[in-house]
Parts: sequence; C-alpha cells; structure tokens
Amino acid sequence: MFKEQPKGLFVTALANLGERFGYYTMIAIFVLFLQAKYGYSEAAAGEIYATFLLFVYFMPLVGGVIADHWLGHQKTVTLGMLVMFFGYLLLAFPTLLGQLELTAIFTALGVIAVGTGLFKGNLQALVGRMYDNPTYESKRDSGFSVFYMFINIGAMFAPTAAQAVVNFVLGRSGFTYDSRIPELFHKMVGADGLSATAQQDFLSIAQLQQADVSLTNIAEFGQAYVNALGGAYQLGFGVACLSLIFSFGIFILGKRTYTPAVPSKTDKKNPSETIEETLSPKETRERIVALLLVFAAVIFFWMAFHQNGLTLTYFARDYTQTSVSRFTNIWFDLFALLPVAIALIAGYFTVKRSGTQRWVYAVVCLIAATWAYYRIAGFSDSNPFTPQLFQHFNPFFIVLLTPISVGLFNHLARKGKEPSAPRKIALGMLIAGLAYLLMTWGSVGLLSPMERGDVVDYARVTPYWLISTYFVLTIAELFISPMGISFVSKVAPPKYKGLMQGGWFAATAIGNFLIQIGSHFWDQVPLWSLWLIFVVCCILSAFFMVSIMKKLDRVTK
Repeated sequence: MFKEQPKGLFVTALANLGERFGYYTMIAIFVLFLQAKYGYSEAAAGEIYATFLLFVYFMPLVGGVIADHWLGHQKTVTLGMLVMFFGYLLLAFPTLLGQLELTAIFTALGVIAVGTGLFKGNLQALVGRMYDNPTYESKRDSGFSVFYMFINIGAMFAPTAAQAVVNFVLGRSGFTYDSRIPELFHKMVGADGLSATAQQDFLSIAQLQQADVSLTNIAEFGQAYVNALGGAYQLGFGVACLSLIFSFGIFILGKRTYTPAVPSKTDKKNPSETIEETLSPKETRERIVALLLVFAAVIFFWMAFHQNGLTLTYFARDYTQTSVSRFTNIWFDLFALLPVAIALIAGYFTVKRSGTQRWVYAVVCLIAATWAYYRIAGFSDSNPFTPQLFQHFNPFFIVLLTPISVGLFNHLARKGKEPSAPRKIALGMLIAGLAYLLMTWGSVGLLSPMERGDVVDYARVTPYWLISTYFVLTIAELFISPMGISFVSKVAPPKYKGLMQGGWFAATAIGNFLIQIGSHFWDQVPLWSLWLIFVVCCILSAFFMVSIMKKLDRVTK
C-alpha cells in the first residue's frame, strides 16, 4: 500500500491530517455547542450546521478557480491555512468582537468555510498531479486511499481531544458532563417552561452536581452550567488553531517533494521531458458531463453520511446509554482500543510470517497487549462517556479497513477483476442504505422525540447499534469517497483539474445542505421512519449510477 508512492503523498497527507484533526474536533461538538449554549432546537441547529457544511464544501469550487487561473495550487493551499487559522481563533474567542458573540461565531464560520475552500480541493489536486506521471499512474487509487487514511487518523483523535477539553474545563468549574442539564434549563427559561414533575427531575439532576441547589436557585445553577459547558466547547474549537500550525509547518518544509509534480505525460523519446496532455473539445465535454453525473449521484450519499454530526449525534445523546461496562468502554477509549487493534493485527502477522518478521510482530503484539491490559484494568464497572465520542468510530474503522480494502482491490486488479471506480461508488451506495436499515431496526419501539416532551427517564439502547451503523457506513465510504476523488483526478481535463475537484466538493456541499432534512423531521415523525428516508435515497442513487455506467466506462478507457 505504501510502496512505490511519490514522496509528496506523505507530506500532503500529513498536512491534511493536521487540518482535519482540528476541523473534526470542532465538528464533533458543534451542534452540541449550539444547543447547550444558546438553546437552539434540533431543527434550528441542523439548519446552521447544514448551511455551514454547504459553504465548507462549496467553496473548494471557488478555490479551484482561483488556483487554476491565478495563484496556482500551492499558494492557494498556503493562503487557505492562514485564513482558516483566523476563523478558528475567532470561533474559540468570540469575545474578540465585544458583546457581538453570535455575530462573531457566524463570521468565524464564514471565514473557516472560505479558508477550507482555498485549502481542501487544491491540496487534493496537488496529490492528483503526482499520479499524472506514468511512473505512479497505476498507484492512483491506492495513493488516494493512503491520503484518505491519513485524513481519518486526524479525525479519529478529534472527538477524544474534544471530550478531554470539555471535561477539563467543566471540572475546573466543579461540574461533570450531563446532556440533560442544558436541555432542561433552556426549556425552563423558555416560553413553555417546565412541568412540576420535570422541575423536580431537574432539581434531582442538578443536586448530583451541587448539593446546595434548590428550586429557588436552580435557574442560577442552570445558567452557570450552560456558561461553563459553552466555554468548554469554545476552548475545544481552539484545538484547530494548534493543529493548523502543525499542518502549515509540514506543508512548507516538504515543499520540494510535491512541487515537481505537473499535469503531464512522459515523452517516450525523452523520459526526462514532459508534454501536456491534450484533449479534443468533444473529449473534454464528455469527461465533464460524466463527472457531473457522478457528482449528482453522490449528493444523496453525503446527505446520509453526514448525519454523523447531526441526527446520529442527537441519537447518541438522547437515545443511547450514557455509561458502559468495562469491556464495552474499550470502544470509547482510544488508548485501549488502539493497542487492542494493534495486538490483534500483530498477532495475525505473527502467525502468517516467518523468520525475523515473525519475531518482530510477536514483540509488537506483546507490547500492545500489555498496554491494553493495564489500560483496561483501570476502567470502572460503569464508565460514563460523552456523545461526541461516537464520531471516532468512522475514522477508526477507516484506518483499520483501508489496508484491507486496498489489498482486496489490488488482489482483484492482479486478476483483472477489479471493479471500476463508478461501480465501486454504486456498490457503496447500497451499503450505505444497509447502514440505515440497522438504525431503523434499532429504533423500533423507542419513544420518538415528538412524544418525549419533558420526560427525563425513558428507554435507551446499547451503543452497539450506533457502532454497527458507523462500521457499515465506513465500508460504504471506502467504496465512494477515495474512489470518487481518484476518479475525478483521473478523468478531469488537465486545465480543469482544480475546478473539477471543486465540483466534487460542490456536490458534497449540496448533500451536506440537505442533511437538515434529518433534523427537520427529527421531532416530526416516528424515529424508526426517519432513517428510512436515507435508505430510500441511497438505493435510488445506486440505481442512478448503474443507469449511467456505460457513459462512465467510455471516459475511463
């Protein structure tokens, strides 16, 4: 997987890792922040979140035009990192604009979206250009899989970082995390207020935090808790500033590794010289039309997939157990989960390898197993966790499954049976539909949000429903996202590479804007039926991809 890849791949992948770590730290807690600090409803928070993602993923289209026509990819990426830094700084410290805190937050979101637009698509265009060199052309799909895996290494640690910051800041104020407190406080001070029963429930929950709370001062307690939790979330946003400094340093110091890459083919008479690939107007038009059709197909996948930061987070907060047993907690503690995974993988290779390699893997297995044992031994019988931790499952599974998927596709390629990128995308759509069938099954019998009202105690389900859903969604993502990015870099006409990478993100942007459909129906329909919306959308997208397969096959020959 890592062999015979251009050196610039690892520099650009590391730069992306740092930026994505900061971004996903912010995403893991963003809607939780909006609701806890300002009392937004699920639907209103969903609209803000969806609009932000719309611009985050649409702006790479503009960034591609800027790079293609004026600054070039490298300078545009550098500018993007600087712009994002100031956006995250304002998001973490909105009081920089005085009393206009909400204005500062929305301004920060706009600045982050602009910076991401300059950075994201053009960094991927730089990666794609490395594989225009015939020396690396056959490694394009595996190269983008490696690039994608590095993204997810950063994303994997982001929720843990967010939880650590939140717990630390809350602890300094004498509090522990409880998602029920902000919800009950905002209902209490809202127009409808709380019923007498709900007020007593709120008081019981509050007294677990501070024993001297009573019905006369519970509002003051609630306000203090909300302020502390909101401040903790905002400090979590500041993690992105630090990670961008890392990304900037890597990108600048590794400049020489990716700068020589140019969109060209080697001149066979003189391998040291390169010539620009030229296409007829008809070929250019066919390629652009094919890409636009793929962009249209993946819109509904992204609408379903990015529920992870919205309705799936709501489900984690409101319908999933808030504490787990010792062994289930392995899934929620990366410093136990990772050594367990490493020990299992190393144990497998200890059996499969021979000679010196076997002993090396055996030592790695022993060290990882020892680390895991001592970490798990420190767990309690009941271990509380925050809902954002569910968001580390997708990147964890990406990192775990990427080598397997690359190995599988390489094996099929050697036999001449590897499916094309469009076929992988179609199959990924069907797998995503299966993920939401799991959610439908797991939600049957649960009290729907529209029925809950002020009820505090109601049935919650095992976290394994969400863990399983994220696992299946991850398999779908591996069939769609890295393959789609690779497909765009391969098919896009040379002079439109930046623009077409931006087009991929524009399609993602539309899908992200549509995620608010989930939050809109959150308290409007039975919970189990909400997930069926995404099942139907994914299946329809898969059939659309199949219907245009002949057109896509023509441009990839």
